[in-house]
Amino acid sequence: MAASMRLLVRRVIRLSHRNVPVPAAGASARSGCCLGPSTCRCFSEAAEDRNTHFGFETVPETEKAKRVYKVFENVAQKYDTMNDAMSLGIHRLWKDTLLHVMHPQPGAQLLDVAGGTGDIAFRFLEYVRSQQERQKRRATRSMQTPSWQDISNNYSTEDEEGPQESRAVVCDINKEMLKVGKEKAESTGVSAGLSWVVGDAEELPFEDDQFDIYTIAFGIRNVTHIDQALQEALRVLKPGGRFMCLEFSKVTNPLLARLYDAYSFQMIPVLGEVIAGDWKSYQYLVESIRKFPDQEEFKCMIEDAGFYCVKYHNLTGGIVALHSGFKL
Repeated sequence: MAASMRLLVRRVIRLSHRNVPVPAAGASARSGCCLGPSTCRCFSEAAEDRNTHFGFETVPETEKAKRVYKVFENVAQKYDTMNDAMSLGIHRLWKDTLLHVMHPQPGAQLLDVAGGTGDIAFRFLEYVRSQQERQKRRATRSMQTPSWQDISNNYSTEDEEGPQESRAVVCDINKEMLKVGKEKAESTGVSAGLSWVVGDAEELPFEDDQFDIYTIAFGIRNVTHIDQALQEALRVLKPGGRFMCLEFSKVTNPLLARLYDAYSFQMIPVLGEVIAGDWKSYQYLVESIRKFPDQEEFKCMIEDAGFYCVKYHNLTGGIVALHSGFKL
């Protein structure tokens, strides 16, 4: 009940920020009833009046989420194969870089948003396991000839406070993407510390101050209200928690930019048709990259959301940028 009330309060605050009239007590939010026929319009009408982009197309905000959902529903089964084909496998290096910069330690709690197929979560859990093994080897070397007192202290410490288990929560609004991710987890035997949640980046189904790290890889450009998603990221992070976003950005080298544009618009939709049987979805994905803010603009958006020490690193000449910031 408390969580439901908090979600209701957040919805009211968001609506007030958008200058949309809030229904009076007892009015139906589902039907969008007005405060008065001469002073306001229904919520559905107000939403229809606000437009956004779907690739290069202008659409009502209420329509974008449905269209994006359909895109990823269509490509879910071939999503990983297409990532390898489109990026020539380089997306794997980008994601590895994200983990090395993150450098998570055992016990860290990760929320990976828009992470349906689980690439970031799998890497996170593997990285944490490798850190645990490294720590054990280091402890073994330092205890080659332990005294009985050392052994006793070691056992008593383990019994009293066992190390906190790391956890990765994959949150995605698209059930088909999550289904593919779960199938991958089952086929590889990865299950410990991993959970899957259907949720919207703009209204996460988690309490405040829950996670040490929030990641979103190649997903935030598909969100209708990026500022709202950033606010939610800040909310669910613990104080000291880190926001990390891997996203396509603006290429810095003019020659590379021309080559990249030619490849993107002439080859990627063709690959989408050949591999996934879906030209239109990959045409949208290419266009959505061009509509996303550049590195400096997105950095400012992250700072405006309330994050500190915001930085970004260009990867592959700016084709992709890794942004990060901290909640203080």
